Amino acid sequence: MSKGWMYVILTSLFELFWIFGLNFASQWWHWILIVVLVMADLKFLAIACETLPTGTVYAVFAAFGTIGTTLMDAFIFNEELTILKILFIFILVTGVIGLNIADTKENTSTAG
Repeated sequence: MSKGWMYVILTSLFELFWIFGLNFASQWWHWILIVVLVMADLKFLAIACETLPTGTVYAVFAAFGTIGTTLMDAFIFNEELTILKILFIFILVTGVIGLNIADTKENTSTAG
């Protein structure tokens, strides 16, 4: 796994951390912690974009955030996880995998 993908994973995780924090922030220092998490999140996103295609990085980041938030809502905050939500999560994952395959094929064909 390349270093760029490690930053994609970090930015995706930090996004979930600060979103989780939004549900509980009630004091000034909570908000400072959230701002720090958002800043780290954006820094990791920028670093990932230095070595990987920006479109792919953002698609993975957005998909992971959407899926992670939906699952967090279902399993931590007792929101309903419907068949329709699961279907759309599957469509998101399929799109991200397809985009990654397309980028890999494009990079392979232009390299030779």
